[in-house]
This record gives sequence, structure tokens and C-alpha cells, in this order.
Amino acid sequence: MKTSPMARQALLLAGLMAIFTSGRAFAQNQAVGFTKGMPFSNAFIAGNTLYVAGQQGPDEHGKVTGTDITFQTKSTIAVVKKIVEGAGFKMSDIVSVTVYVTSLDDVPKMNEVYKALMPDPKPARATVQVAGLIGGAKIEISAIAVKH
Repeated sequence: MKTSPMARQALLLAGLMAIFTSGRAFAQNQAVGFTKGMPFSNAFIAGNTLYVAGQQGPDEHGKVTGTDITFQTKSTIAVVKKIVEGAGFKMSDIVSVTVYVTSLDDVPKMNEVYKALMPDPKPARATVQVAGLIGGAKIEISAIAVKH
């Protein structure tokens, strides 16, 4: 289904208005690696929608470990799951995911892990190659979940 540029702008504006005018919106800062005083929240709830900021899979000290995309994908999805469930949502509530990778060569291995760990039906997804990620990570995932 194609959406006109004007319709996309209207949807974006409606979403932003929902975020900024919802009386139920609050920051959710309870993820692995969150450091008080950072200039962002790991997730934000607005009404029945959870916006998960880009997450990596750090160890208990907040450091990215392992250079293997398989390991990093597993640990990144585990962090996303912890945030989603900690906010009272389910992984099956995720409707959209953006995956950032530093190498498109890693996508096949990332897909194997992603297929195994993300519930069906799989959320809509964009995969984007980036020049680099903070901490030397190979992958970062952001997500949007909606309670049905």
C-alpha cells in the first residue's frame, strides 16, 4: 500500500502530537547499561505505544563484548526484550524494528538469530548499514511496540 508524502507527514505529525500530549507518557529507564545522567531514555511510553531507543548488547558493566555478530545479535535482542517486558509489553507487541549493522556481510548471520528469537509474525523491519556504532558494536536495534 503506497502512502502519499502528505499522508506520511500527517501520520508523523499525529504520532508526535500523541507523544507530546499524552497524559500517560513517561520515561522508562530500566535497561542494562543505562547510566543516570545520559541524554536519552532507553525507551519511552506514550499511551499504548513503546518506543525503544537503539540498543546494543552490553555485558553487566555496559561494555560491548565479543566481535561475533551472532553473539552481539543475541545479546542485543535480549536487551530489547528486557526493556519491552520491563515496560509491561510483550515481544509480540513489537510492530516495527530498525536494525543498524556496520557490515552488510553480517546480515545473513544476524537474520538467523533474528528469525529464531523474534516472535511470529515478524515485525516490519528496516536494516541499515552504518559507518560505525558506539563502543565498537556491530549491531544496534530500535523498536516500536503497541499493546493490542
